[in-house]
Amino acid sequence: MARMTQSEIVSRLADSSGMKKSDVKSFFDTLAEMATSEVKKNGEFTLPGFGKLKKTNRKAREGRNPATGAVIKIPAKTTVKFSIGKAMKDSIA
Repeated sequence: MARMTQSEIVSRLADSSGMKKSDVKSFFDTLAEMATSEVKKNGEFTLPGFGKLKKTNRKAREGRNPATGAVIKIPAKTTVKFSIGKAMKDSIA
């Protein structure tokens, strides 16, 4: 199965909601900005019906260069993880 592109998602939502495509695109941009600021500020952002974005800290660790096999140090960094909500998980499975 082929994935839906961003323009296909925007088109389908515009058709089903009666909104303009530009309004739907603007909504998604605003939602992304809001999620980013909330994760930065509070460490998490819940999207009802879908799941939760959580800010996590990865520890520094050792890894290997696959080409040479040499041991390298991977620095610690902050990442974002998405946990799917129970209702979504149950409806897909």
